[in-house]
Amino acid sequence: MAQPVAVQPVQVRPLGRPRWSWYRFITKIGIPWLLMAPILILHILVVAVPAISSIYFSLTDWSGINQAVFIGLENYRKLFTEDPQMGSAFVNNIIWLIFFLTVPFALALLAASLLAQIKRGGMIYRTLLFVPFILPSVVTTSIWRNLLSPRMGIFSELAKLGIGDGQIALLGRSSTVLLTIAFIDNWHWWGFLMVLFLTAMQSIPIELYDAAKIDGANRWQEFRYVTIPGIRPVIMFMLMMSAIWSFLAFDYIWILTQGGPAGASDVMATVLYRNAFARFEAGYAAAQGLLLSSLAGMIVVFFLYLRRKGWEI
Repeated sequence: MAQPVAVQPVQVRPLGRPRWSWYRFITKIGIPWLLMAPILILHILVVAVPAISSIYFSLTDWSGINQAVFIGLENYRKLFTEDPQMGSAFVNNIIWLIFFLTVPFALALLAASLLAQIKRGGMIYRTLLFVPFILPSVVTTSIWRNLLSPRMGIFSELAKLGIGDGQIALLGRSSTVLLTIAFIDNWHWWGFLMVLFLTAMQSIPIELYDAAKIDGANRWQEFRYVTIPGIRPVIMFMLMMSAIWSFLAFDYIWILTQGGPAGASDVMATVLYRNAFARFEAGYAAAQGLLLSSLAGMIVVFFLYLRRKGWEI
């Protein structure tokens, strides 16, 4: 009996476009880069070119108008060894940093945890607390300058009621001006943090809270062991951003006091601005700007290090 002959299947190559073609190149590479080109070019012109040029100008004696004269590292030597204003401004930035990594976060966490329990009318409270964040800084500072005025502000009205003498100029005292401006800035900032934390809290599964209640946890233990771990990525990210913004603080301080009185509220950004546009020391200001950028970069590197160590950021 003859053995059946095995028939090998015929390999049929599927029809279609080749593995690589001009069509694939255009759709996968050409069109995406074409769509990104406008914003990429804008970023190069607005960010990259000025950043690179500032490195060169930081090595020059330049007024911002005349021809720049190359002087090497002289600006950096002056910055680190001869400029007492920059040293005191750096200390004020550290005070500002400590304030904004503690007070607004505590207020925002407390308000978010309380609002998370409200079922009716919660949107009204969130809106009222968030409104200060969307107000322009000029409007906010004008409101608080009038409220803190010794002649017609809160303390003046209290003096009419027999409470105090009314002659309290919080923005005019070296001992109180910096924290007063920080309080005004915090008035608009902590509501934004509250909205972020509240949104993150509402994404935590309710089953976790039910399990904590079954285990006998009280409100504080629920907040500590369920809420905080559930929103830790948001907290860590905002800690990083708040730390960066603390070194870039400028608008509220400049509008209210321009660094006064006697430099008591100066931060590095106000000193930089004054050197660049009032004293026409643009080369020296460029060196100060690079120092600010380096400090912000160090904060980012620190949080990236924490992330590589397993922190949720």
